[in-house]
Amino acid sequence: MTNPEPGETAAPEAGRDFIRDIVAGDLAAKKYPQAVTRFPPEPNGYLHIGHAKSIALNFGIAQEFAGRCHLRFDDTNPVKEEQEYIDAIKADVKWLGFDWGKHLYHASDYFEQLYQWAEGLISAGKAYVDDQSQEEIRINRGTLTEPGKNSPFRERPVAENLDLFRRMRAGEFPNGARVLRAKIDMASGNINLRDPVLYRILHATHPRTGNTWKIYPSYDYAHGQSDAIEGVTHSVCTLEFEDHRPLYDWLIENLPVPSKPHQYEFARLNITYTLLSKRVLTELVKQGHVVGWDDPRMPTLAGLRRRGVPPAAVRDFVKRIGVAKANSTVDVGMFEFSVREALNKTALRRMAVLRPLKVVIENYPEGQTEQLEAANHPDDPAAGTRKITFSRELYIEQDDFMENPPKKFFRLSPGKEVRLRYAYFITCKSVIKNDKGEITELRCVYDPATKGGNAPDGRKVKATMHWLSAADAKPAELRLYNPLFTNPAPNAANFAADLNPASLETLRTALVEPAVIAGDDSEPMQFERQGYFVRDKESGAGKPVFNRVIGLRDTFAKETAKEHAKK
Repeated sequence: MTNPEPGETAAPEAGRDFIRDIVAGDLAAKKYPQAVTRFPPEPNGYLHIGHAKSIALNFGIAQEFAGRCHLRFDDTNPVKEEQEYIDAIKADVKWLGFDWGKHLYHASDYFEQLYQWAEGLISAGKAYVDDQSQEEIRINRGTLTEPGKNSPFRERPVAENLDLFRRMRAGEFPNGARVLRAKIDMASGNINLRDPVLYRILHATHPRTGNTWKIYPSYDYAHGQSDAIEGVTHSVCTLEFEDHRPLYDWLIENLPVPSKPHQYEFARLNITYTLLSKRVLTELVKQGHVVGWDDPRMPTLAGLRRRGVPPAAVRDFVKRIGVAKANSTVDVGMFEFSVREALNKTALRRMAVLRPLKVVIENYPEGQTEQLEAANHPDDPAAGTRKITFSRELYIEQDDFMENPPKKFFRLSPGKEVRLRYAYFITCKSVIKNDKGEITELRCVYDPATKGGNAPDGRKVKATMHWLSAADAKPAELRLYNPLFTNPAPNAANFAADLNPASLETLRTALVEPAVIAGDDSEPMQFERQGYFVRDKESGAGKPVFNRVIGLRDTFAKETAKEHAKK
């Protein structure tokens, strides 16, 4: 999905929201020749699913209204920025299906222009160099109910301010010694207008500009002016920036910018059992609660990709939740629905046994095997079929057998007949146990007349089970993922207390059919009755590893909700 070329037309989607209505109205009134949006991530971490909402909105508007969307890195804090994050962000945007084309920008592209404009503010008496410490500035800014106090350096002469600011740029002063502040109103009801900081001293190496700069613009100063330089028409951001809009507008009005963009805010994404705070995600990685930013338990786009979530599912999810003005929390079940919907349509079916239990078919000839036909996708005949091997020795799931079953247990138990998918009806005759009393093997018989899974006499069974032939079952490691937090609303301030100790279960004795090992490395598969799985990046020829993308039914959230209801 690339940005359309100027002049191309694109019909807006049927679904509307207030942002798209604004864009449509502005274009109809010929306020702008075309819609220009931007996605401006800070390269200080990996993108998460909340960013996907913003990406889809900004790039979606560009597509639907024949405009363009820029990818612009807000690289104004070299202390936290790394090339790794820049590369990851680009990969994530493209994975989602969007392309910025030739419109890749960085706030650092405009550092010289931003600096010159800052000198212009000083010359106009609208900015000054402040020698107060960060703590003094914080205290003197006031509170929501009390006005701030003017800095003792607020009335410095223009010439002195210019001299100090130029010396700040030259690197004469240490970090924190001075800042440049806009001179607005220390009594404003909006704290963001109480002489906000425009520049701070940072002796740090920048990923793009190296050691050229010793001072760096604040986000509030760089953001709106970068929009103006690029000709952005609709600067769309989340609600936490709503109180920053008056400052955005003040800077646009008081600087000789080439265009005047307008900022619009929408509700950010919140999901149950999930934290989307970049601070928390960074701490999860640093403290070793997860194995990197792309751990499949993480809500990062890299984590979702590694887990096997299709990008189409993410796009469908953010489209379903829509764009609103008020913050709310979306049930994780809605995201899981989109994932299952996408995978159900495309994932080929295979068989795997997670916890193997050996079955010997006593009346099946020793040494004999036969090839049975199995559908690759029950709803897609074009997907074709594959051959699976049936033999005297098989494996089934441990959970599919109970020696003393309750009344509504319909799977295998002594004397009960069940269907093996694509194969035969079998009946359990006896149970073999070890010295500890653990079941190690079942002895069964099969009905040769039920080949293909149907009885000629019309008798029915209540269970159809998956299985594998011992003759060609392949060992594999399966990783089963559950939500990272047990609390539907995890506490960001003390997130470790809500971590789920069962967020990852590793099965190292699982077995899969040969077609799983020979399959496409990148495409998820449905292991029948178990869920959707995808090959992990750690998988190798001697160690096949598969991640469970998602189960076939949502059981974790329901069970966890029950537990919380009891407390």
